[in-house]
Amino acid sequence: MLPTSVVFQQLGISALLGLLVGLQRERTTLGMPGMRTFPLITVFGTVTALLSLEFGGWVLVGGLLAVVAVLAFPIFVRIRMESPDPGTTTAMAALVMYGVGGLLVVLADQMAVAVAIGGGVAVLLQFKLELHRFVQKLGDEDLRAVMQFVLITCVILPVLPDKAYGPFGVFNPRHTWWMVVLIVGMSLGGYIFYKFFGRDAGILLGGLLGGAISSTATTVSYSRQARSEPADCRAPAIVIMIASTVVFVRVLVEIAVVAPGLLVSAAPPVTILMLLTMIPWLIVWFRVRREPSRMPEQKNPTQLKSAILFAAMYALVLFALAWAKQPWAKEHMGNRAFYGVACLSGLTDMDAITLSTARMSVTDAWVAAEGWRLILVAALANLVFKGVLAGLIGGRRLLGQIALLYAIPFLGGIVLLFSWHWLLLVL
Repeated sequence: MLPTSVVFQQLGISALLGLLVGLQRERTTLGMPGMRTFPLITVFGTVTALLSLEFGGWVLVGGLLAVVAVLAFPIFVRIRMESPDPGTTTAMAALVMYGVGGLLVVLADQMAVAVAIGGGVAVLLQFKLELHRFVQKLGDEDLRAVMQFVLITCVILPVLPDKAYGPFGVFNPRHTWWMVVLIVGMSLGGYIFYKFFGRDAGILLGGLLGGAISSTATTVSYSRQARSEPADCRAPAIVIMIASTVVFVRVLVEIAVVAPGLLVSAAPPVTILMLLTMIPWLIVWFRVRREPSRMPEQKNPTQLKSAILFAAMYALVLFALAWAKQPWAKEHMGNRAFYGVACLSGLTDMDAITLSTARMSVTDAWVAAEGWRLILVAALANLVFKGVLAGLIGGRRLLGQIALLYAIPFLGGIVLLFSWHWLLLVL
């Protein structure tokens, strides 16, 4: 008898794969199995396989014949009659519920599995209109973004070798690509949310979505907007600051996923710096929150080229940190080499230095204790870079707004770097 957790895992993967294929078919074919039917088919396959463990392989054969009959019947009807289209969802739902009835007997001590499947089928059938609206709102570019993420996750990741290569033995292709999957997945979530709610998002939501997708890209796009409409730079400045605040949320999520142990030492200072970044824009936002602000068009964050570039950057930072911890590097530069790497990496991107620091903290005691400093140094460098970028693209008025808003988190970050352990002793 399989453990309940394994059964749920199998059913969950089955339903997700069915939803994925159904999403693609829903966009390209009419009158054929779509976003609801394919999950039912895959779940039915899993249910019959579970039943076959008890009753033998003939259950799988019978299930296959049933699916073929269900799919062939609508085609036969269309050939005989012009307009009627009985569809296949109801028939597949009936087959799945037949399997659920069998599971209630076979998995009598795991009845929650059958209950979950039955409830899931009811939900899937009930939300027909919502699912169809979701698919209709997705454009071809959005569907391409989803499929590119599938390529990155389900096609490339499994074939990469799980072995260390290169100098210092720190480059593992599969581990590196896992980092790509994590970053691209978070950016894709923000991008999909933007497609539904972001076109007239306003200041607050525009900043939140921009930070979820890419804070640097948001800085560039809103700086251009400020240059084209120089009368009032407050709204673009606030959006850029909100996006910069979301960066710290991403940092905490990345640490929690890769190295939960580092979160104990990193979460307090990172959270304080996030609050110091949030307070200035929050005060100004209350004054201008009713002003209209249209979010610029966001680019697809799942491009394979971008994924490869991030993988290369992550690997480069990992090599640099590994080099900095070598005895001969420490002899000549001490820990300054670590901070130099963090500063240079943080100028354009926070994800690479955060993930590489988190990964190294698992095996290096100094990084585990002081890795939060590297992340803060990178964050301060990132603030300076985005401030300069906003000024160069958006002009002096935007630079003045950004400089005022960035002053508090920058100075606060400096104080944290040099006084954090003293503050802990005082508290």
